[in-house]
Amino acid sequence: MFGKPKYTIVKIKKKDMPGGICTKCGGCGQIIFNKQLKENMSICPKCDYHFTLGAKDRVALLVDDGTFKEFDAKMSPVDIIGFKGPKTYVQKIQQDQKTTGLIDAVITGIGEINKKKTVLAVTDSKFIMGSMGSVVGEKITRATENATKDNLPLIIVSGSGGGARMYEGLLSLMQMAKTSAALARHKEKGLLFVSVLTNPTMAGVMASFASLGDVIIAEPKALIGFTGPRVIEQTIRQKLPPNFQSSEFLLEHGHIDSIVNRKQLKITLANLIDYFS
Repeated sequence: MFGKPKYTIVKIKKKDMPGGICTKCGGCGQIIFNKQLKENMSICPKCDYHFTLGAKDRVALLVDDGTFKEFDAKMSPVDIIGFKGPKTYVQKIQQDQKTTGLIDAVITGIGEINKKKTVLAVTDSKFIMGSMGSVVGEKITRATENATKDNLPLIIVSGSGGGARMYEGLLSLMQMAKTSAALARHKEKGLLFVSVLTNPTMAGVMASFASLGDVIIAEPKALIGFTGPRVIEQTIRQKLPPNFQSSEFLLEHGHIDSIVNRKQLKITLANLIDYFS
C-alpha cells in the first residue's frame, strides 16, 4: 500500500507586465496589445469599443497624407483672470501642453479628404478635458470664417468633457455665442457643416457648435449631452433610461443623424461633401 504522496509547494512571484505593451478595453475588459490596438484605429477588436483619439491622430486619420495646413498654430492661452486653485491655470496649461504636445485643446486647418478640400477643426479631450477657452473658441471661429470666405465645407470633430473652460470664467462662455454666430454666417452661404461627436461631447461645447451641424454624426457608444447622467438623476430624483445620453439613445430619439464606425468615418465624410457639393 502506497503512502500519501508528498507535494512540494512552490510559490512563484508573478512578474509584472512591462508598461506600454497592453491596454485594458473600457468596454469589455479585454487586454489588447497596443500594437494591435493602433493597427485597428484604436478600436477594440472584440467589442468595437472606440478608445479616445488625440487631435493629431484624428487629423492623420481623416486627412489625405501631406495635404493638411494648420491655422493659427502658435495661438496660446492666457491666464487673464488669474485663476487660483490646487493648481493654477498656468500650471494646468503647462502640464497638458507637455502631455499632449498641443498648445491648446484644438487643431484647425485645411486639407483634403479623399481629394476634397475641406476646413477641419478637432478638439482633444486630453487637454483640460477638451474644454473651450478663448483660444479654442477663436480658432474654431477663424476656421469657420476661412471656410465661409473660400466657400468650403467645414468639419468639426468634438471631444469635450469640460464644456466651457471654468479657468477663464465669462470669457469662455462668450465663445459659445461667437462660434455659433460664425456658423450661422457659414450656413447663410449654403455651405456644409458636418459635426462629428466623439466620447465625450458634453456641456458648453454640445450646447454650441457641436449641435449645429447640417449633418451630425457620432461614434458608437459616445457619451453626449449637456450635463452628466449622475447629476441629472440627483437633480430630478428619478432613474434615467438605459443608455441615456449614448450615441445610440440620441439616434433613436432623433437628436443625431447617424452613428459611424471610425473605420468608415473618412469615406462617409467624403461622400457627404461630394453629395452636398
